[in-house]
Amino acid sequence: MVDKLSKYVGWVLYVLMAVSAVLAVLFYMESIESSKFLQWSYILLISGVVIAIASPIYGFILAPKNAIKLLIILVVVAILGFIAYSIAGNTYSDTKLELLKITEQTSRNVGMGIIFTYIAFAVALLAIVFSSVLKIFK
Repeated sequence: MVDKLSKYVGWVLYVLMAVSAVLAVLFYMESIESSKFLQWSYILLISGVVIAIASPIYGFILAPKNAIKLLIILVVVAILGFIAYSIAGNTYSDTKLELLKITEQTSRNVGMGIIFTYIAFAVALLAIVFSSVLKIFK
C-alpha cells in the first residue's frame, strides 16, 4: 500500500512540476499574465501545506512508534528556538528603529531567526562530521 501511494504521489508531483515548467515558459514568453502565474503559485503553496500536514499524520497511522521520535525532535527544536530568542536582542537605537520603520520586537525576532539558523547550521555540520567519523570506525 505504501509503495503504491508513494508511486501515485510521485506521479502527481511530476505532473505539478511539468505544469509549472510550462507555465513558467509561457510567462517568460509573455503568453500568460502574471495573475495566472500567481494563482498557480497559490495552488502549489496550498498543495504543499496540505501534503506537509497530511504526510506525518499518515505516517503516524502506519507507524505510531515514530510519533515519539517526532515529538522529541519538536521539543528539541522548541528548546533551541527558546535559546535563540533568549540570546537575541535589539541592537538598534530608537532613531534607527524609527528610520527602518520596525519595532524593537521585530528586531529581536529577526535576531532570533538568524541565531536559530546559526545553531541549526552548527548542528547540521556536527551531524555530518559525526556520521563521517562513525562510518570510518564501522
